[in-house]
Amino acid sequence: MSRPALDISESTIETLVERARAAAGHAYAPYSEFSVGAAVLTESGDIVTGANVENASLGLCNCAERTAVFAAVSAGARKINCVVIHTPTPTPTPPCGACRQVINEFGPHARVISVCDGADRIDTTLDALLPGAFGPGNLDD
Repeated sequence: MSRPALDISESTIETLVERARAAAGHAYAPYSEFSVGAAVLTESGDIVTGANVENASLGLCNCAERTAVFAAVSAGARKINCVVIHTPTPTPTPPCGACRQVINEFGPHARVISVCDGADRIDTTLDALLPGAFGPGNLDD
């Protein structure tokens, strides 16, 4: 099976990394002080960013990845090719389970890259992070 989402130029990846890092600067994280940024590459080539937004009612927080995906979908995107996440940590942090499920809805084979303040990087695919995912195909009769 061909997975064109993996064929993303290095210059596009670097732009996504820069945009994710910049988005982290817009995070609202007064409780965790863990400012996360994400950049989503849509099928049309648009880049949409998001940051985590916390709430005093901690269960109502929203991760950067979901913020970016929701913004992309709100702008008309229906397919995501890549998600880049920046965390202010010495090692990269992959997306949480809820974010993996949301990414799956629009990019079951999307490339997922996690970067950090250090040199390490996670570069994988959503289906590797969430094997056997529940998705739209499970609702077919």
